[in-house]
Amino acid sequence: MLQPIEFIMIGGFLGAGKTTLIARLAKQLRAEGKHVCIVTNDQATGLVDTQLLKSQGLEVNEVAGSCFCCNFDGLTDAMEEFENRQRPDVVLAEPVGSCTDLIATIAVPMMERLGEKFVHRPYAVVLKPNHGKKILSGVGGGFSEKAEYIFRKQLEESEIILLNRIDELSDEDVQALKEQLNEQYPGRKVIPLSAKTGENLDVLYEAFQGNAAHRESMMEVDYDVYADGEAELGWLNATVNFNSEHAFALDELSVGLVDELRQRLLSLGAEPGHLKVLCSANATDDEPVSVANLIDSDSQTVLSIASGTNTSTAKAIINARVRLAPESLTQEVEQVIELLATRLNADTETTQLDSFRPGRPEPTYRSV
Repeated sequence: MLQPIEFIMIGGFLGAGKTTLIARLAKQLRAEGKHVCIVTNDQATGLVDTQLLKSQGLEVNEVAGSCFCCNFDGLTDAMEEFENRQRPDVVLAEPVGSCTDLIATIAVPMMERLGEKFVHRPYAVVLKPNHGKKILSGVGGGFSEKAEYIFRKQLEESEIILLNRIDELSDEDVQALKEQLNEQYPGRKVIPLSAKTGENLDVLYEAFQGNAAHRESMMEVDYDVYADGEAELGWLNATVNFNSEHAFALDELSVGLVDELRQRLLSLGAEPGHLKVLCSANATDDEPVSVANLIDSDSQTVLSIASGTNTSTAKAIINARVRLAPESLTQEVEQVIELLATRLNADTETTQLDSFRPGRPEPTYRSV
């Protein structure tokens, strides 16, 4: 008799560190001999996270074009495709960072329709500290109340809250956030950890040995507020090829794209939900990649993965989620691409550019 597949869904707001955490967790599970597969999710194709995970040798399928809840069959098809190749022991699922209500629209419908095939582990949500400190204290995190509504609903439906980036926080900050979370969201297990360093990952691993709790009722969600909160963000995915007669540092390109855009967003007062750029010297998944990112307006550009590579050709995948009209966001990104091309004496070819506001969530199923 086949053992059920472990289904672990890890949510959290844009820029919380979900992908880094999932990669660490996948590698730990794989080191124990488990076959691990990952499903990523985005509103459009060209997702940095998918390419980043693949570059680390992980097995990934992407559900693009809508969130998991609005494309339930896309999620189950992605998992079935894994099974057709080699049945996974564990599936890690990373939903879109602006999504909530995932227990009612994903977890419970899976249990109802797929029976004994999966065992569901507790639903964990990664807390982004910079926005969390502002929102939990009532100061506001640079977004409207409707966008903050999504942030809070994510925490409300969690069983486990993962207080991430403790390597960047003081002990006093960690303690204050824990107290606010325990007061405002009682009954959740709060685990301070660092996806970057792996600190306290063993505590999370232990928590995932248990099963998801039974829900007597589903969380109430105002879909009008939810839709307005998501639509506040301009969403952009772009893929651009750079070609130069002279070699340049791949890390210079990824950092330059993010940092130039960071400065422009600051001047516009446009709060980033997340900005991430992945650059590679060619299209193969096993070549070194360079990844730079920005998580909010109070932060600096970070080179999260350095390639140390010089090249004359590069592919840049740009993902931006910003409180800015999509048309304006497109204009800013195009100007930054042109600026970096001039700086590197390179020609460019944009092979993909999608820019939009997310549409109203229309779940395939919703349990009540």
